[in-house]
Amino acid sequence: MARRHQEEEHENHERWLVSYADFITLLFAFFVVMYALSQVNTDKYKVLSDSLVSAFTKTSGGGVQPINTKPAPLIETPNIRPSAKPDEAKVKAKSKMRNMASELKEALGPLVQNGQVRVTEGALGITVEINASVLFSPGDARLAPEAVRALSAVAQIIAPTDFPIIVEGHTDNTPISTTQFPSNWELSGVRASSVVRLFVDNGVAANRLTATGYADQRPVVDNATVEGRGRNRRVAITIESRTPDAQVELPILNKSEAKSG
Repeated sequence: MARRHQEEEHENHERWLVSYADFITLLFAFFVVMYALSQVNTDKYKVLSDSLVSAFTKTSGGGVQPINTKPAPLIETPNIRPSAKPDEAKVKAKSKMRNMASELKEALGPLVQNGQVRVTEGALGITVEINASVLFSPGDARLAPEAVRALSAVAQIIAPTDFPIIVEGHTDNTPISTTQFPSNWELSGVRASSVVRLFVDNGVAANRLTATGYADQRPVVDNATVEGRGRNRRVAITIESRTPDAQVELPILNKSEAKSG
């Protein structure tokens, strides 16, 4: 019987699809792994960070120094609360002083014109220099009626402000020796006090005022002539331009902070 010839197997032309599918699967798995690695695991990152910190903070005895997770206390600075900004305060003070000088010159106009009163502005403030002949009789410390009117006008101008005021009494070098005034020191001091007392009576705050007597120790001209001695007998009223300082509040520490400090 004739042997039957085996039928030839047909070649499968779609076998490449199997390899292609395997390749696509591997490629998909690769991208999944890459995506997973790109996501930061915060828990693992914290464990790694703590391990590194512990490794670099070991003590000489082999122990591990604990990590202080408590935030460092903030350093408190003094709380400076000025009533106004420094520049603004200076500008306001200069403006007030300038206006006050103009008002004083206007109020004492006749005395300024005849040279018995001098109003000057300087680094310290305003100085009103009044000849003693306008204010007092020779050897006396009681204010004349004309002087009371002039000084009352000055007081009305300076009373609303808060600038410190220094009143200085000056004499010439002619000696004086009376029961009330043993020397020019007493005379100059009492004359300055008389002006201060009039200012207080006219509304100027007493804590702003200072009375000082210099006798003949600070002449402005030579005492050799009658005119020079008359020029040196004077009362100088200085209105200082300095303003009140800014208030500084220091922080209050509790007991634990005080002990640690």
